[in-house]
Amino acid sequence: MSDMTVGHLTGPDLSAPGRRSDPVVRTVTVDDISLALAAGLRDFRAAPTFGLVFAGFYVVGGILLTLVSMELDLVFLAYPLAAGFAIVAPLVAVGLYEVSRLLERGETPTWSAVLAAVPHHGARELGYMALVAVFGLIVWVYSAGFLYAVFFGLHGFEFSQIVSTVVSTPRGIAFFLLGNVVGAVIALALFSVSVVSYPMLLDREVDFVTAMITSIRVVLANPGPMIGWGIFIGTLLGVAILPGFIGLFVVLPMLGHATWHVYRKAVAP
Repeated sequence: MSDMTVGHLTGPDLSAPGRRSDPVVRTVTVDDISLALAAGLRDFRAAPTFGLVFAGFYVVGGILLTLVSMELDLVFLAYPLAAGFAIVAPLVAVGLYEVSRLLERGETPTWSAVLAAVPHHGARELGYMALVAVFGLIVWVYSAGFLYAVFFGLHGFEFSQIVSTVVSTPRGIAFFLLGNVVGAVIALALFSVSVVSYPMLLDREVDFVTAMITSIRVVLANPGPMIGWGIFIGTLLGVAILPGFIGLFVVLPMLGHATWHVYRKAVAP
Protein backbone atom coordinates (compact mmCIF):
# COMPACT_ATOMS: atom_id res chain seq x y z
CA MET A 1 0.00 0.00 0.00
CA SER A 2 1.39 3.42 -0.93
CA ASP A 3 2.01 6.11 1.68
CA MET A 4 0.98 9.72 1.69
CA THR A 5 1.86 12.66 3.91
CA VAL A 6 -0.75 14.30 6.15
CA GLY A 7 0.87 17.53 7.36
CA HIS A 8 4.27 16.25 8.49
CA LEU A 9 2.92 12.74 9.15
CA THR A 10 3.11 9.71 6.93
CA GLY A 11 0.08 7.45 6.91
CA PRO A 12 -1.90 5.03 4.79
CA ASP A 13 -3.30 6.07 1.45
CA LEU A 14 -6.62 7.76 2.22
CA SER A 15 -7.77 7.07 -1.31
CA ALA A 16 -7.84 3.33 -0.65
CA PRO A 17 -11.21 1.56 -0.80
CA GLY A 18 -13.30 2.23 2.29
CA ARG A 19 -11.18 5.26 3.30
CA ARG A 20 -12.31 7.82 0.75
CA SER A 21 -14.36 9.86 3.22
CA ASP A 22 -11.78 9.92 6.01
CA PRO A 23 -11.05 13.58 6.83
CA VAL A 24 -7.43 14.57 6.27
CA VAL A 25 -5.66 15.75 9.43
CA ARG A 26 -3.06 18.49 9.06
CA THR A 27 -0.19 19.81 11.14
CA VAL A 28 -1.06 22.50 13.70
CA THR A 29 1.60 24.75 15.22
CA VAL A 30 1.60 27.15 18.16
CA ASP A 31 1.58 29.99 15.63
CA ASP A 32 -1.59 28.53 14.12
CA ILE A 33 -3.23 28.58 17.56
CA SER A 34 -2.19 32.22 18.03
CA LEU A 35 -3.61 33.13 14.62
CA ALA A 36 -6.84 31.29 15.47
CA LEU A 37 -7.16 33.30 18.69
CA ALA A 38 -6.66 36.55 16.79
CA ALA A 39 -9.25 35.45 14.22
CA GLY A 40 -11.64 34.50 17.02
CA LEU A 41 -11.34 37.93 18.61
CA ARG A 42 -11.88 39.52 15.20
CA ASP A 43 -15.06 37.48 14.63
CA PHE A 44 -16.36 38.43 18.09
CA ARG A 45 -15.82 42.10 17.34
CA ALA A 46 -17.49 41.72 13.94
CA ALA A 47 -20.65 40.15 15.41
CA PRO A 48 -20.64 40.71 19.19
CA THR A 49 -24.37 40.23 19.79
CA PHE A 50 -24.25 36.51 19.01
CA GLY A 51 -21.33 35.90 21.35
CA LEU A 52 -22.93 37.81 24.21
CA VAL A 53 -26.25 35.99 23.87
CA PHE A 54 -24.74 32.50 23.67
CA ALA A 55 -22.38 33.31 26.55
CA GLY A 56 -25.41 34.47 28.52
CA PHE A 57 -26.86 30.94 28.50
CA TYR A 58 -23.56 29.61 29.83
CA VAL A 59 -23.35 32.27 32.56
CA VAL A 60 -26.93 31.74 33.74
CA GLY A 61 -26.49 27.96 33.72
CA GLY A 62 -23.26 28.15 35.71
CA ILE A 63 -24.75 30.46 38.32
CA LEU A 64 -27.84 28.27 38.69
CA LEU A 65 -25.77 25.08 39.10
CA THR A 66 -23.64 26.75 41.77
CA LEU A 67 -26.67 28.08 43.66
CA VAL A 68 -28.41 24.70 43.53
CA SER A 69 -25.34 22.90 44.87
CA MET A 70 -25.19 25.33 47.79
CA GLU A 71 -28.92 25.13 48.45
CA LEU A 72 -28.76 21.32 48.58
CA ASP A 73 -25.80 21.39 50.97
CA LEU A 74 -23.50 20.09 48.25
CA VAL A 75 -21.01 22.93 48.50
CA PHE A 76 -18.14 20.54 47.78
CA LEU A 77 -19.56 20.13 44.26
CA ALA A 78 -19.53 23.86 43.51
CA TYR A 79 -15.90 23.85 42.31
CA PRO A 80 -16.11 20.70 40.13
CA LEU A 81 -19.42 21.88 38.68
CA ALA A 82 -17.94 25.26 37.79
CA ALA A 83 -14.78 23.67 36.36
CA GLY A 84 -16.62 20.81 34.67
CA PHE A 85 -19.04 23.19 33.01
CA ALA A 86 -16.26 23.81 30.49
CA ILE A 87 -17.02 20.30 29.21
CA VAL A 88 -20.30 21.47 27.69
CA ALA A 89 -18.87 24.76 26.41
CA PRO A 90 -18.25 23.42 22.87
CA LEU A 91 -21.95 22.51 22.63
CA VAL A 92 -23.00 26.00 23.67
CA ALA A 93 -20.57 27.45 21.12
CA VAL A 94 -22.07 25.66 18.09
CA GLY A 95 -23.90 28.85 17.11
CA LEU A 96 -20.61 30.74 17.26
CA TYR A 97 -19.04 28.30 14.82
CA GLU A 98 -21.81 29.12 12.35
CA VAL A 99 -21.23 32.85 12.83
CA SER A 100 -17.54 32.36 12.05
CA ARG A 101 -18.39 30.25 9.01
CA LEU A 102 -20.70 32.96 7.65
CA LEU A 103 -18.08 35.65 8.25
CA GLU A 104 -15.51 33.42 6.55
CA ARG A 105 -17.74 33.36 3.48
CA GLY A 106 -18.10 37.14 3.51
CA GLU A 107 -21.76 36.92 4.57
CA THR A 108 -23.48 38.93 7.26
CA PRO A 109 -24.62 36.68 10.13
CA THR A 110 -28.33 36.82 10.99
CA TRP A 111 -30.24 35.04 13.72
CA SER A 112 -32.34 33.18 11.17
CA ALA A 113 -29.24 31.89 9.39
CA VAL A 114 -27.46 30.91 12.60
CA LEU A 115 -30.45 29.17 14.19
CA ALA A 116 -31.36 27.37 10.98
CA ALA A 117 -27.84 26.03 10.47
CA VAL A 118 -27.92 23.47 13.27
CA PRO A 119 -31.07 21.58 12.18
CA HIS A 120 -29.81 21.62 8.60
CA HIS A 121 -26.33 20.36 9.38
CA GLY A 122 -26.56 17.15 11.35
CA ALA A 123 -28.83 17.94 14.30
CA ARG A 124 -29.01 14.25 15.19
CA GLU A 125 -25.24 13.83 15.21
CA LEU A 126 -24.80 17.00 17.27
CA GLY A 127 -27.38 15.55 19.64
CA TYR A 128 -25.25 12.45 20.07
CA MET A 129 -22.24 14.64 20.81
CA ALA A 130 -24.34 16.49 23.37
CA LEU A 131 -25.00 13.15 25.08
CA VAL A 132 -21.25 12.50 25.13
CA ALA A 133 -20.69 15.90 26.76
CA VAL A 134 -23.41 15.35 29.36
CA PHE A 135 -22.08 11.87 30.13
CA GLY A 136 -18.61 13.35 30.57
CA LEU A 137 -19.98 15.99 32.95
CA ILE A 138 -21.74 13.29 34.99
CA VAL A 139 -18.54 11.23 35.23
CA TRP A 140 -16.64 14.37 36.22
CA VAL A 141 -19.09 15.29 39.02
CA TYR A 142 -19.44 11.73 40.32
CA SER A 143 -15.65 11.38 40.44
CA ALA A 144 -15.44 14.57 42.49
CA GLY A 145 -18.16 13.35 44.84
CA PHE A 146 -16.49 9.95 45.25
CA LEU A 147 -13.10 11.48 46.07
CA TYR A 148 -14.70 13.86 48.56
CA ALA A 149 -16.42 10.93 50.30
CA VAL A 150 -13.12 8.99 50.42
CA PHE A 151 -11.24 11.88 52.04
CA PHE A 152 -13.92 13.54 54.19
CA GLY A 153 -16.79 11.08 54.55
CA LEU A 154 -20.42 11.76 53.71
CA HIS A 155 -20.98 14.74 56.00
CA GLY A 156 -20.90 18.21 54.51
CA PHE A 157 -18.92 21.28 55.49
CA GLU A 158 -19.42 24.99 55.07
CA PHE A 159 -17.62 26.46 52.08
CA SER A 160 -15.13 28.28 54.32
CA GLN A 161 -14.38 25.03 56.17
CA ILE A 162 -13.70 23.18 52.92
CA VAL A 163 -11.34 25.90 51.69
CA SER A 164 -9.53 26.00 55.02
CA THR A 165 -9.15 22.21 55.11
CA VAL A 166 -7.92 22.01 51.51
CA VAL A 167 -5.21 24.65 51.90
CA SER A 168 -4.04 23.90 55.44
CA THR A 169 -4.11 20.13 56.06
CA PRO A 170 -2.20 17.23 54.46
CA ARG A 171 -5.47 15.42 53.81
CA GLY A 172 -6.96 18.49 52.14
CA ILE A 173 -3.90 19.07 49.98
CA ALA A 174 -3.86 15.40 48.92
CA PHE A 175 -7.56 15.64 48.05
CA PHE A 176 -6.99 18.77 45.98
CA LEU A 177 -4.02 17.32 44.09
CA LEU A 178 -5.61 13.93 43.40
CA GLY A 179 -8.89 15.55 42.44
CA ASN A 180 -7.20 17.78 39.91
CA VAL A 181 -5.18 14.88 38.47
CA VAL A 182 -8.33 12.80 38.01
CA GLY A 183 -10.11 15.82 36.58
CA ALA A 184 -7.25 16.48 34.17
CA VAL A 185 -7.39 12.90 32.85
CA ILE A 186 -11.15 13.11 32.29
CA ALA A 187 -10.82 16.56 30.74
CA LEU A 188 -8.06 15.38 28.36
CA ALA A 189 -10.17 12.44 27.19
CA LEU A 190 -13.22 14.63 26.57
CA PHE A 191 -11.14 17.36 24.95
CA SER A 192 -9.58 14.81 22.60
CA VAL A 193 -12.93 13.54 21.32
CA SER A 194 -14.52 16.98 21.00
CA VAL A 195 -11.89 19.58 20.08
CA VAL A 196 -12.90 19.58 16.39
CA SER A 197 -15.98 17.32 16.53
CA TYR A 198 -18.62 20.03 16.94
CA PRO A 199 -17.43 22.36 14.16
CA MET A 200 -16.93 19.34 11.90
CA LEU A 201 -20.49 18.13 12.42
CA LEU A 202 -21.73 21.62 11.63
CA ASP A 203 -19.53 21.92 8.56
CA ARG A 204 -19.84 18.58 6.79
CA GLU A 205 -21.95 15.46 6.46
CA VAL A 206 -20.19 13.03 8.81
CA ASP A 207 -21.42 10.93 11.72
CA PHE A 208 -20.43 11.75 15.27
CA VAL A 209 -18.16 8.70 15.57
CA THR A 210 -16.13 9.83 12.55
CA ALA A 211 -15.99 13.33 14.03
CA MET A 212 -14.71 12.02 17.38
CA ILE A 213 -12.13 9.76 15.74
CA THR A 214 -10.91 12.66 13.60
CA SER A 215 -10.70 14.83 16.71
CA ILE A 216 -8.54 12.20 18.43
CA ARG A 217 -6.36 11.96 15.32
CA VAL A 218 -5.85 15.74 15.40
CA VAL A 219 -4.65 15.56 19.02
CA LEU A 220 -2.39 12.56 18.36
CA ALA A 221 -0.89 14.22 15.30
CA ASN A 222 -0.27 17.50 17.13
CA PRO A 223 0.03 16.62 20.85
CA GLY A 224 2.01 19.66 21.96
CA PRO A 225 -0.04 22.46 20.35
CA MET A 226 -3.40 20.75 20.92
CA ILE A 227 -2.84 19.85 24.58
CA GLY A 228 -1.50 23.37 25.06
CA TRP A 229 -4.69 24.67 23.45
CA GLY A 230 -6.76 22.57 25.85
CA ILE A 231 -4.83 23.83 28.89
CA PHE A 232 -5.20 27.39 27.64
CA ILE A 233 -8.96 26.95 27.24
CA GLY A 234 -9.32 25.45 30.72
CA THR A 235 -7.18 28.15 32.34
CA LEU A 236 -8.94 31.02 30.60
CA LEU A 237 -12.39 29.63 31.42
CA GLY A 238 -11.31 29.14 35.04
CA VAL A 239 -10.17 32.75 35.33
CA ALA A 240 -13.37 33.95 33.64
CA ILE A 241 -15.53 31.94 36.08
CA LEU A 242 -13.90 33.43 39.21
CA PRO A 243 -15.75 36.80 39.11
CA GLY A 244 -19.16 35.12 39.28
CA PHE A 245 -18.99 33.75 35.70
CA ILE A 246 -19.13 37.31 34.31
CA GLY A 247 -15.80 36.98 32.50
CA LEU A 248 -17.37 34.36 30.27
CA PHE A 249 -19.17 37.09 28.35
CA VAL A 250 -15.82 37.85 26.68
CA VAL A 251 -13.86 34.60 27.01
CA LEU A 252 -16.48 32.14 25.74
CA PRO A 253 -17.24 33.95 22.45
CA MET A 254 -13.54 34.49 21.72
CA LEU A 255 -12.71 30.82 22.39
CA GLY A 256 -15.76 29.64 20.46
CA HIS A 257 -14.84 31.58 17.35
CA ALA A 258 -11.17 30.60 17.73
CA THR A 259 -12.13 26.91 17.91
CA TRP A 260 -13.69 27.21 14.46
CA HIS A 261 -10.43 28.54 13.06
CA VAL A 262 -8.42 25.81 14.83
CA TYR A 263 -10.70 23.27 13.17
CA ARG A 264 -10.16 24.89 9.77
CA LYS A 265 -6.41 24.57 10.20
CA ALA A 266 -6.44 21.08 11.69
CA VAL A 267 -8.74 19.37 9.16
CA ALA A 268 -8.35 19.82 5.42
CA PRO A 269 -11.43 21.13 3.55
